Amino acid sequence: MLAEVVALVTPPRCAACRAPAGRAAEVLCAGCRRALPWLRGPCCERCALPLPHARGRCPARDAAFDRAWAAVAYAGAARDAMHALKFCAARPLASVMAAQIAANAPPALLPAGPSDTVLVAVPPHPRRRRTRGFDPAELIAVALARRTGLPLHRALRRGRAASHQLGASREARRDAANLHFAARGPAPPRVALVDDVHTTGATLSACAAALRQAGSEHVAAVTWARTLDERLVESDQAEAYHR
Repeated sequence: MLAEVVALVTPPRCAACRAPAGRAAEVLCAGCRRALPWLRGPCCERCALPLPHARGRCPARDAAFDRAWAAVAYAGAARDAMHALKFCAARPLASVMAAQIAANAPPALLPAGPSDTVLVAVPPHPRRRRTRGFDPAELIAVALARRTGLPLHRALRRGRAASHQLGASREARRDAANLHFAARGPAPPRVALVDDVHTTGATLSACAAALRQAGSEHVAAVTWARTLDERLVESDQAEAYHR
């Protein structure tokens, strides 16, 4: 009863655009859901970029993961939603994102029913975890495990970078520390590595390399969003991927 009274006084708002969301259970309003830039056209299986955008040398040609996939482009309503999750603690969005991943991912990546595929979330940076009080990638992975029935294995941790970096710049030392991961033990043979946004792929590749060293035979990078060239996102050529 109290929740109903509160809803009448303060109507629910969309987590992304803050417009009235309609029903209390709606995390994203209808407008933001319609505006999500879905990646439904042909994409490169290695880097998850739309094929017209991925011409030339694939940016994931040297990555340690076998393939990558994302549900939406990191633009517009998707960027707003991710910002709300990461910086405004709109945690229910993680369940929405997981549902969209589960509904659209290729069955080979997230198979339905019994499978040897194991979900592994990209470990958070400790400082960001302390600042936020939660980890977006982990929230998505937990919700995705519930949706798919696939087991979630905390197989990775952020390790300490090697100290012998004499002569390296501050930026190089920082990057090495941020991209140093280690397995907690023997890794599952087949892994779907889960993160919120696929940007350069460096973090995903570092995680995949650690899993491979620990015994994984196949690692796929699965994210809700993928960064694209803004010119492609805004162009008429990209309209096919937005619907």
